[in-house]
Amino acid sequence: YSVWATPPAHVSERLKLLMKNLRAEFGGPEFEPHVTVVGSMRLTEKDALEPYTARINTVSRGNFFYQCVYLLLDPTLEVVDTSSHTCGHFGYKCSTPYMPHLSLLYGDLTDEEKEKAVERAKFHDPEICNLSFEVSSLTLYETDTEDTTLKSWK
Repeated sequence: YSVWATPPAHVSERLKLLMKNLRAEFGGPEFEPHVTVVGSMRLTEKDALEPYTARINTVSRGNFFYQCVYLLLDPTLEVVDTSSHTCGHFGYKCSTPYMPHLSLLYGDLTDEEKEKAVERAKFHDPEICNLSFEVSSLTLYETDTEDTTLKSWK
């Protein structure tokens, strides 16, 4: 399982359009807009959350399939504490520091393609880096990270 913070409906619809535009040009599977609070782990269906504001800082790219192109969030105390609290609650120990982000595109692209996708994201939604939204719920997803089609995710 993974624990995801999900944006409100009006933000999700905007992000889905941006993600659809990027997939049309660069490929990759379709997935729900989310901020991973706790990565892939084994647990039961229990979660809790105090609402907090998430602010998008920039569009960026990463080095992994699941962090191909993403929106980097400001690592405010509320954002980081939510991840820390949830990790502690579920006994999850992360091997790397928490990087709050909302993925826009999953895939194995070249650095050049990723950079182009970053620029295309900014083109498709020029104001995306000015977006803030309230996170008031967490969603528990079953996420088999070996399944890069995401068809088994639920």
